[in-house]
Amino acid sequence: MEKKGTSLPDWSSLMPVRAGDGPRGAALYRALRRMIEGGQAPPGAKLPPSRVLAAQAGIARNAVVAAFEQLVAEGYVEARVGAGSFVARDVPRLAPAAPKPLAGPALLPVLPGRLGSAMADPRSFDMLRKLLARHLARPTARHLHYGDPRGARPLREAIAGYLRSARAVRVHADQVMVTSGAQQAIDIVARAALAPGDAAWIENPAYPMAAALLRGIGVRLVPVRVDAEGLDVAAGRRAAPGARAAYVTPSHQFPTGVAMTMRRRLELLSWAREAGAWIIEDDYDSEFRYAGPPLAALQGIDDAGRVVYVGTFSKSLFPGLRIGYAVLPEALLGTAIALRERTDRCPATIADDALTAFIAEGHLAAHVRRARKRAREARDALVAGLAEGPLVARAPDQGLHLVASPPDWLEEGRAIEVASQAGLFARPLSAMHLAGRRRAGLVIGFSGFPPEAFAKAAREASARLARLAPRRAWR
Repeated sequence: MEKKGTSLPDWSSLMPVRAGDGPRGAALYRALRRMIEGGQAPPGAKLPPSRVLAAQAGIARNAVVAAFEQLVAEGYVEARVGAGSFVARDVPRLAPAAPKPLAGPALLPVLPGRLGSAMADPRSFDMLRKLLARHLARPTARHLHYGDPRGARPLREAIAGYLRSARAVRVHADQVMVTSGAQQAIDIVARAALAPGDAAWIENPAYPMAAALLRGIGVRLVPVRVDAEGLDVAAGRRAAPGARAAYVTPSHQFPTGVAMTMRRRLELLSWAREAGAWIIEDDYDSEFRYAGPPLAALQGIDDAGRVVYVGTFSKSLFPGLRIGYAVLPEALLGTAIALRERTDRCPATIADDALTAFIAEGHLAAHVRRARKRAREARDALVAGLAEGPLVARAPDQGLHLVASPPDWLEEGRAIEVASQAGLFARPLSAMHLAGRRRAGLVIGFSGFPPEAFAKAAREASARLARLAPRRAWR
């Protein structure tokens, strides 16, 4: 027989023999037989000597000998005088049970209109490649060790400086925690600030992933309506005056696009001070403002330390970078650091130096200017194409998406289906409402594709939707 090598290093780890499995010898026999039938012990493999296996499995040697004898008698094992015991060449092979298929999350089609798509910028990719190569050519020792749970200090300092100048955030580097995108930042903040059963205000309609995250940690959501001024603070007070937190997107409410007025901002801050509540400010796309400079962050006018500011580079650069951040008040900083350390130790360091230099040397600011110009052109192309059909959409002053309203005769789901067939992706606005009356609408992004792609898809969608209209229903 062809030699197949010797025994596995430690067969006892593959053959658990527990007290609850019945007599120890019988349990060992069954474990060995399963290994042979399943192919873990291939034909010709040498079994460990009975003395060694008895010590490894923690059972008496005579129990091992009895198990070997049973396997020899059944033809699973061959005993060779002076050589040992070997798996027989011809034995039954039982295919392992196929794992039950587990469907992952449905991946959205990559079409113009998809939310969360970034615009490729060859100049920025080339600069990031050069910076990454420069720093990897002279790697520092910190890549070989676990670091600060908040992230490398140079990157935190660069982020803090950027936020002070671009968003009027009051911040120093010690407050910044680098995360794997804004979603992880919200998760860490919510778990640091809230306990299961706590009530939290959330805008209605809401960012679905934030709602799912808060529900997932046991927070009781209190939907608060959004009107033309943003979150209705008075309605929140009536519904849950003692809520422990409020999740808001004040600069560009997702999904409606409304900017919270200064009156509402001051009302929200006043409530947070009185209630001792936290405000989680998700400032996800503030760089993309087309009518004047970006709006100042809510955190910048908070004089009581109740606002946690969350941001990300997924929109300004690209999601694959997986870098977001949170600016934490001192009262939450220690708890948040401990949570991060327990679950993720520290952020990845491989791109830290490159991104730090990218920000500090002014490449990010230049990139944002180019990206904003392309986004505006894509927005205008999308709006112009939609204007040829029954959907009503206006060009928003900020952000990377818009809401198109269907006429009364056009059902929201049907409009989305037809638009998708035409190559234009949209999500239903009604599904983002958590309570009350659900407004119909198509939430459509305008980043990640060139203007001509949006123009073509929007015109085709408009033409197909127009054909569905009852006679003289529009125009």
